[in-house]
Amino acid sequence: EHDSDDDSYEVLDLTEYARRHHWWNRLFGRSSGPIVEKYSVATQIVMGGVTGWCAGFLFQKVGKLAATAVGGGFLLLQIASHSGYVQVDWKRVEKDVNKAKKQLKKRANKAAPEINTLIEESTEFVKQNIVVSSGFVGGFLLGLAS
Repeated sequence: EHDSDDDSYEVLDLTEYARRHHWWNRLFGRSSGPIVEKYSVATQIVMGGVTGWCAGFLFQKVGKLAATAVGGGFLLLQIASHSGYVQVDWKRVEKDVNKAKKQLKKRANKAAPEINTLIEESTEFVKQNIVVSSGFVGGFLLGLAS
């Protein structure tokens, strides 16, 4: 008899593993737990702020580029349609959009448990690294503003 796939996996706590295996300590350092144990508060805020600023800045630039591409493409399509180069079957477009909506609703319902797990893991990470996380959020907002 075979066990199910879920039963064959074992959860490995790296902090406990590091305490028991000295080679792990030599390779990754004494503290391989949350980042709170490794660096001072000021260092954590700076690290979170810098990475947040970079992420916010890139998010802003990519967002502008995507909006420009989508808007420009829509504008060109409208000009081509108005000039008679392109004929759009709006009834078919509406039918396809409704079909896509139904498929997205079905997939969203199936993905709900996976999303909840991701949210729980993210929440736990933020709780363990609150200083870095708050620095990241501040830096991200500054990156969006710049």
